[in-house]
Amino acid sequence: MDTDRTLRTFTDFYVERGHHLITGSTLLPPPSDPVLFTTSGMHPLTPYLEGRPHPRGRRLVNVQRCLRTTDLDEVGDSTHLTVFEMLGSWSLGDYGHSQSLRWGFELLRDGFGIPEGQLYVTVFGGDDQVGPDTESLCTWEESGVPVEPTVEDNWWSNGPVGPCGPDSEIFVWTGGDDTPPEGTPTTDPRWVEVWNHVSMRYRRHEDGSLTPLSQPNIDTGMGLERLLTVLQGRDSVYETDLFEPWTRLLPRLWDLDEPSFRVVCDHLRSGVVVIGEGVRPTNTGRGYVLRRLVRRLLTTLWQRDPTRTLSDLPRELVEHTLDHFRLSGGTDPVLGVLLDEEDRFGKLLDRGHRVLSQPRYRGRLTEEDYHYLHDTHGLPRDLVVGMRSLRR
Repeated sequence: MDTDRTLRTFTDFYVERGHHLITGSTLLPPPSDPVLFTTSGMHPLTPYLEGRPHPRGRRLVNVQRCLRTTDLDEVGDSTHLTVFEMLGSWSLGDYGHSQSLRWGFELLRDGFGIPEGQLYVTVFGGDDQVGPDTESLCTWEESGVPVEPTVEDNWWSNGPVGPCGPDSEIFVWTGGDDTPPEGTPTTDPRWVEVWNHVSMRYRRHEDGSLTPLSQPNIDTGMGLERLLTVLQGRDSVYETDLFEPWTRLLPRLWDLDEPSFRVVCDHLRSGVVVIGEGVRPTNTGRGYVLRRLVRRLLTTLWQRDPTRTLSDLPRELVEHTLDHFRLSGGTDPVLGVLLDEEDRFGKLLDRGHRVLSQPRYRGRLTEEDYHYLHDTHGLPRDLVVGMRSLRR
């Protein structure tokens, strides 16, 4: 099941059940939102989850592009991406959690063809404030899917205060068809979570107390790239058809070990998307996130070969990314921003190496040194640390 078919299967399933397909495109929240980028499928819907009527009704489905800077240091493993897409469905005070779980089970089994024996779920087992989520437990037991109760792992919140509630996480066995499923999701890492169904029933207050929401909601989220990894039987998101042009073209261009390839692939792809959204490199805000992405990928590229350049990047990779994310900025402008930032970074490195070659910086640097290098020479701490492994 390729990317396009997976997307259609998900959205068609919910549209057939009365959900309105809404646009989940931009990474950029409205100016009034303090968050730099959209981080989840529910993020743009926060006002409606708080009770405001949505113009498209009470049943919604979308595919939302997201960016999370909190996972930057994890990029390079088999699952984490900076820019990713979230498949989401919502009930805004309409149907309940049991219905959401039954539809989720039906879609995974009949729509995506995942055998029942390769599914496992976890539910909220209760704590000193809220009892166990018996509704979810009974629903899954009726479906014949094994259930494991937990506490912290199955309580969803969007922060220390605000809407929250128990959730049910659905896992798929990835140990191979020849290996019968073993253990539970909390004891065997071969159970991989693919979908979370949240029953948003409560509001947590600053004193830690909970009160029921006047409008309970259902919020589900499933990462597209992780789902593709499972459906296509791959070991990492980079082996799915979504990344086929990257895995076909980049290794021919640059000889990189696996973690470095993944960092370069992710950061280039993410940079293309952010530039396609209209963001440009700066020293603050969204522009700094973009600058950090580009400079981190260049640092990775130049560690073994300082002659590597983004001017060699195949246009097909940029075109493929812009097309998948439905961005119309054009290939040439995106490449122009990348090359300009590469030139700026190269000049900064040259200047930085001249500064750091001074005797006072050859030993261990103090906090005062880092502040001086930043304030006087424009060399951020993370760049200074990384420069010691780079020679231009």
